[in-house]
Amino acid sequence: MQNDPLVPVQVDESEDTEWNDILRQKGVIPEKPPSPTAQLEEALEEALHKQHENRLEDKDLSDLEELEDEEDEEFLTMYKQKRLKEIAKLQEKSKFGEVFEVNKPEYHSEITEASMGTAKSGHENVEDAEGVYVFVHLSLQSKLQSRIVNHIFQTLAPKYREIKFVEINAHRAIEHYPESNCPTILVYYKGDVIKNLITLLELGGNDTNLDDFEKFMVRVGSLDEKDNRLIMNQDDEETREARKLNFAGKTIRSGIQGKFNLGTGTATDDEEDDFFD
Repeated sequence: MQNDPLVPVQVDESEDTEWNDILRQKGVIPEKPPSPTAQLEEALEEALHKQHENRLEDKDLSDLEELEDEEDEEFLTMYKQKRLKEIAKLQEKSKFGEVFEVNKPEYHSEITEASMGTAKSGHENVEDAEGVYVFVHLSLQSKLQSRIVNHIFQTLAPKYREIKFVEINAHRAIEHYPESNCPTILVYYKGDVIKNLITLLELGGNDTNLDDFEKFMVRVGSLDEKDNRLIMNQDDEETREARKLNFAGKTIRSGIQGKFNLGTGTATDDEEDDFFD
């Protein structure tokens, strides 16, 4: 007796049925793709979790003290210890604190070698060593912008004592150095020039100020953009108080509706020459 011909059966692979589960187990149809909604929920949940975990990252020790009644004591103690370790490490590196005036014969030791930091004291691999950022001003005091840089360096040196600020007369450094190139700023790190500025045109010209230069320092990597010493991170008292009140009232939102509100796109306050050889 001949078998009846097979009749093809149409299967909707997207259906969540017991029969489809059996077919998936047998490899007849592919596994059901994960739900986009579930994936989005998971991503938002993770974002909320990270937001909560990092809620103290911009707090200094005085801020942490004021949150003693609002945060878990063990968690707050951990963050205080973290801050103290960061402060201790910074103090260990804070060995400069002034603008150093150097001459051409001292250039290599005071600038190039100094920028190598621990690399010159036993580290075979420079990449593994901790370098020092050295900002060098090739100056000409008859130029207004050089006087501006001089003032900025004098202000920044004691503020960022882990960074070395150096000034050298441009004509002493390089004979016949064009006056039109002054001031020139060279940034050294681990023995290399990683950035140079010819005049202050890139920063703001004759209007260049401390804030402009600090933002430049962030761009070259010598400062972290979250550093509380930066002018842009030093809120006035009213702004700081508003931020504390806002933080105190902040809670982790739960429920899918709250999560999807985060993804609506609505912005809120809680969420931008041989000399050198």
